[in-house]
Amino acid sequence: MRTLFLGISALALAAGPAVAKDCPWSKTRTAEQSQSDVRYVGDYEESPDIVETAQAAGAFNTLLAAAEAAGLAEALAGDGPLTVFAPTDAAFEALPDGTVESLLKPENKDQLAAILKLHVVSGKVTSADLAGKTLEAETLGGPVSIDATDGVTVEGATVTEADIMTSNGVIHVIDQVILPESQ
Repeated sequence: MRTLFLGISALALAAGPAVAKDCPWSKTRTAEQSQSDVRYVGDYEESPDIVETAQAAGAFNTLLAAAEAAGLAEALAGDGPLTVFAPTDAAFEALPDGTVESLLKPENKDQLAAILKLHVVSGKVTSADLAGKTLEAETLGGPVSIDATDGVTVEGATVTEADIMTSNGVIHVIDQVILPESQ
């Protein structure tokens, strides 16, 4: 099974609503609206990027640490656009004891990168783009199944908070960690 109900289920159930409440720039938009009309009213002239959004939410510290350890943090802060299916800290805490610590070790960088890349799609994909569809999406780590016929699931992980817009893409919070088939 490619999806492991390990860390992100707690993310969706416990942190998903908190992420939306704590991120004032989080907003569901229709497909007709352009990225340029999303603004954050605060210290940013424009909306923050994916990394800044995750940092401000305060619920993605483990994901950010993992992206840094895997050498992917700069890409998540780059021009994009990217779509990230993001597990929260609570999701990572639900993984078996020692899993996160093991993955963060330098000798496991490639394995960690492979896992994280399954959570990132090149391009901006909103829930409006997916509505009513079942499809295979190509992530940076390979294909994943998306079912948006009754809510949205990615490899069986439920999207609990959708369409958190950033200056370089969109974040969707999911309730399970997507793992490579060999996991």
